[in-house]
Amino acid sequence: MTQSLDGYAVLITGGSTGLGLSHARVLGGRGAKVAITDFKAENLEQAQAALKQLSADWRLIEDGKAIKREFAFRDFYRTMSFVNALAHLANIEDHHPDLEVGYNYCRVRFSTHAIGGLSENDFICAAKIDRIATR
Repeated sequence: MTQSLDGYAVLITGGSTGLGLSHARVLGGRGAKVAITDFKAENLEQAQAALKQLSADWRLIEDGKAIKREFAFRDFYRTMSFVNALAHLANIEDHHPDLEVGYNYCRVRFSTHAIGGLSENDFICAAKIDRIATR
């Protein structure tokens, strides 16, 4: 029987390959919130490969140090419903994007401030937001 790690946060250094990545996957699979500090976002090829797993509307910005997507809605009510769902998800994940909100749009920008660039968590949260937007 494996122990649940729900409620634990883990910081993995050297986690973009090899044992670090393996440990990150195992710990994440047990419920821990995992942050990987060397996703190597300076390597645009790696960030572009990760971006392909998301909706085509996400864009790399700031020389590969952030990702951004704009969502469009019919009215303010739908915009705010999306923003509230996104805020709930961000709280659960403990990973908060920068938002720019208007009457019928929401711009979402992810970057992991602690490392000054992209982490795997940015892409995981973006994928979850993609699912919210399709409901």
